[in-house]
Amino acid sequence: MPKTNPEFDPESYAPVAARIELFYERYPTGRILTELVQHTEQEIVFRAAVYRATEDREPAATGWAAERVGDGEVNAVACLENTETSAIGRALANLGFLASRLRPSAEEVAKATRARARLGAEPDLQQLLRTAERAGLAPARAEALRARMGRGLPAPEMAEVQHELRRFIQRRMEDHAARAGRGG
Repeated sequence: MPKTNPEFDPESYAPVAARIELFYERYPTGRILTELVQHTEQEIVFRAAVYRATEDREPAATGWAAERVGDGEVNAVACLENTETSAIGRALANLGFLASRLRPSAEEVAKATRARARLGAEPDLQQLLRTAERAGLAPARAEALRARMGRGLPAPEMAEVQHELRRFIQRRMEDHAARAGRGG
């Protein structure tokens, strides 16, 4: 499904942390190595290599990622980390660890969403709310936001709600990645 389709659901894509978890379940002695290829004021590029076993000399798969510094909330504060994570996600996808039926990771979908926003195509607020609910937004909070939206929001208030939902989703993704990194 094209990522510009209004029915596009970013929640159907798995975070890279879920792919990493699946990888280590299948290959407990495997390893993931990353290399910072480029770091300028405007862009960061990473290459990731995935090995199934400690003794493997050649990677089973590789992945590349490039991010623009300051592009969206995450890249404004953690572009280096976000780019590295995206490269790992690509490498794991190339090895077959999709953690969903669709190839891109949640991080890559977020990147595409940021690009669309730069072009003036803001994500649908209802879609953002559904994604936040699936990420764990309390039902009472979701219902309160739906009620506000039902009354019609002026543009500044709509932007505030979108910002709040994006922050909530991002925090949940970071929490999930941190738990996966701790092994639980």
